[in-house]
Amino acid sequence: MDLVAKIKEFFKGEITVAAADLEKYSRDASLFKIKPQLAVAPQNVEDIKNLVKFVSDHKSENSDLALTVRSGGTDMTGGALSESIVVDVSKHINRLKEVGDNYAVVEPGMFYRDFEKATLGKNLLLPSYPASREICTVGGMAANNSGGEKTLKYGKTIDYVAEIKAILRDGREYVFKPVSESELEAKKSQSDLEGDIYRQISDLAVNNYDILQKAKPRVSKNSSGYYLWDVYNSVKKTLDISKLIVGSQGTLGIVTEIKFNLVKPKKHRRLLVIFLKNGKLLAQIVQKILGFGPESFESYDDHTFKVALKFLPELAKKLKGGLVRLCFNFLHEFVLILFNGMPKMVLLAEFSGDTEEEIYNKARAAERSLEELKLSTKISIPGYDTEKYWVIRRESFNFLRQKIKNLRAAPFIDDIIVKPEHLPQFLPQLYEVLDDYAIIYTIAGHVGDGNFHIIPLMDLTDPKAKNLIVQISRRVYALVIKFGGSISAEHNDGLIRGPYLKQFFGPEIYRLFEEVKKVFDPAGIFNPGKKVGASLDYSLSHLDSSKKES
Repeated sequence: MDLVAKIKEFFKGEITVAAADLEKYSRDASLFKIKPQLAVAPQNVEDIKNLVKFVSDHKSENSDLALTVRSGGTDMTGGALSESIVVDVSKHINRLKEVGDNYAVVEPGMFYRDFEKATLGKNLLLPSYPASREICTVGGMAANNSGGEKTLKYGKTIDYVAEIKAILRDGREYVFKPVSESELEAKKSQSDLEGDIYRQISDLAVNNYDILQKAKPRVSKNSSGYYLWDVYNSVKKTLDISKLIVGSQGTLGIVTEIKFNLVKPKKHRRLLVIFLKNGKLLAQIVQKILGFGPESFESYDDHTFKVALKFLPELAKKLKGGLVRLCFNFLHEFVLILFNGMPKMVLLAEFSGDTEEEIYNKARAAERSLEELKLSTKISIPGYDTEKYWVIRRESFNFLRQKIKNLRAAPFIDDIIVKPEHLPQFLPQLYEVLDDYAIIYTIAGHVGDGNFHIIPLMDLTDPKAKNLIVQISRRVYALVIKFGGSISAEHNDGLIRGPYLKQFFGPEIYRLFEEVKKVFDPAGIFNPGKKVGASLDYSLSHLDSSKKES
């Protein structure tokens, strides 16, 4: 079958098999490389409907035929990679349809930076944006159930999805949102695909309610698995299938529209910066600072700080103030390093409020609460002085990806989370595992909720790299499980964590995940090999071991 010719018969958007295009679509922000057979950019929703119908109709002729949606290409798990058809929604399915009093309706391919600019114009914000806010799309945020620096106070993307439209395997578009008991009974009485899905998902969610609640990770945020435990609300007596679509990485259908609830951002902010010589006091500091209700509580380690100092010119460009100004603004840190050495960790606690006086007093009170611990601290000046810390935190992964020669940023244990109260015991054991291997790594993350992004720097051309990835992953994930955490707080599963879902959730819950996939996509036309059916051997065989350009 001439796939391109067949698709051209009904497809109005672009279709490409050009080598340069396929090379671009073979990578995301993960450590994998998978070349697609072709890539398409649908012109409109009808294109997607027709494409889904086509793949469904021809799946029996070609078992490898499948659709994988892509937008910003910032996924760190390989979730947007495919050997079949990549569907790029960022080119045309990217309209902002409406901004209301406290919500917005948007297509998945819109970049968050453009979405935020429009919503801030009405003093509204989607607060679950990730560190990749300048280059990610809102569809990717929903697909991965993203979180970020404001999640500590405001929650994750799933908390802001009011309703979601998705095209399912029959090529029809459906709206998913909470339904009442009477509405659910009406849905279940339908004789179409929608009725079938509501009947089966209702049975799975309600009949297994108790074991699902026990299986739900007991941490403040989780992006791993299908969120079957959130579908049925036993208090409100509602069923919400959008809770399954969010975070599903495009494995159940193709999202075409999202209605987000939004918040009004606080007018003023003040940042308390804390420099730690070691991690022994970390849990105590976290407990004290959380008592003052910070909007964000972030961290990065000495390795990350060294990378930032090494690339000061690039940092200056991001800040748009020139190298001399940046160096002048780092005088406090240079003096600190001169007399006390490089801090082991830098903590950023940001407080928000409606007046400058209110937030300064809150930041100062938080700072005073730490005086007995004899730490180096400062309350940064709003503007450039504050922004330099945030740029280091947000851009650390990009600096590692783009600026470190010969070694590649390898995100495979990049999103672990445990409860903050476990940090005094957890972190020393984590460092012990990592230090058993001759690898360089950085640690940054959301210290306020115990979520850390560990990024090893590795030579993926080394034959030993695969074995190292497997060994380190198994030991780190076993440690996370021991402390009741999650293997993914924000970044999701994809190729890198999909193979570990059975280990993390256990065979009984994994079987329910398989049932969810079967209900929506029995033929496997939507992004196969992610979430369930993931293979560690397949993932390792697609590591991007090409030589990194200097």
